[in-house]
Amino acid sequence: QVQLVESGGGSVQAGGSLRLSCSASTYFRYGYCMGWFRQAPGKEREGVARIYTTSGSSLYADSVKGRFIISHDNAKNTVSLDMNSLESEDTAMYSCARARDPGPCTYGDMWLKGLGFYYWGQGTQVTVSS
Repeated sequence: QVQLVESGGGSVQAGGSLRLSCSASTYFRYGYCMGWFRQAPGKEREGVARIYTTSGSSLYADSVKGRFIISHDNAKNTVSLDMNSLESEDTAMYSCARARDPGPCTYGDMWLKGLGFYYWGQGTQVTVSS
C-alpha cells in the first residue's frame, strides 16, 4: 500500500508563494504519473498539475499556468508544487496523487477530474488572503 503525505500548506497573502511537498511511503522503482489536486469548499476537486516522474513531462490547469511549477526529486521520492503569485481563488485543500501502475500519464484532459490516479494523500490546506 502506498501512502502519500503532503506538507507545506499554510496561510499567505495574495501575491505570495508557497511550496508544497508530497512524500511517498515506498520508493518508486519505476516512473509514475503523479499529480496535485485541490478542492475548495463547495466546489468539485480539480486537477492543478501533473508530472511523469521519469521524463519530467508536466501539464497544468489553465488557472495556474505560469504561476505554479510541479517537480519531482527522484532521490527523495517526492513531488513538489511551487506556487507563486497566489490569489485568493487558490485557497483550497491541496492533495497529491499517484497512478496505480507505472508508466506515462494518460487519459488526456480527464486527468483534471482525477481519472488515472489511484493513491491519494490526505491533503494540506492553503489559504490565501487578499
